[in-house]
Amino acid sequence: MYLIIGLGNPEEEYDRTRHNMGFKTINKLAKKYNVEINKSKFQGLSETAIIESQKVILIKPQTYMNLSGNCVKEFADFYKVGKDEILVVYDDMDVEPGKIKIRKKGSAGGHNGMKSIIQNLGTDEFPRIRIGIGRPKYSGDEINYVIGDIPEEEIPKLEEGIEKAKDAIIEILKNGIESAMNKFN
Repeated sequence: MYLIIGLGNPEEEYDRTRHNMGFKTINKLAKKYNVEINKSKFQGLSETAIIESQKVILIKPQTYMNLSGNCVKEFADFYKVGKDEILVVYDDMDVEPGKIKIRKKGSAGGHNGMKSIIQNLGTDEFPRIRIGIGRPKYSGDEINYVIGDIPEEEIPKLEEGIEKAKDAIIEILKNGIESAMNKFN
């Protein structure tokens, strides 16, 4: 069984922000497989589904980003999943918009949601998909960049990344992470 976690901020005001790429990917995957994510449990919204013959739980933590690890740890402990069965999808400023990077493990790279998950799980050895959002024009503007509304002209490029991340999840479920890394990195 896989826990597939998309990171984002739950409030409606953050819906159109770069920080919600993880939520958007989970929503796109759920839509493709006709899954409604509406069960409230362990500080998150979730739903169990069978995707590509794999049992998965799609999860959107409903805490603030920097507390995402609380939700992930509760799910991981309750379902007794191994670290290889946790897949986190999130935005990354160090990846170009429209691109994704898949890793088996790694540091948080400055992402507060990932810092929280790593701290709560006590390891950074779990797979993740980083969706590129690029960097702001001006240094020091990172917070406004990730939680500010996305300009209309940038949406198509970011949607490309979301689509690739959804496809990468499917590839991981079908053929494993190595195959997905070879195909998408």
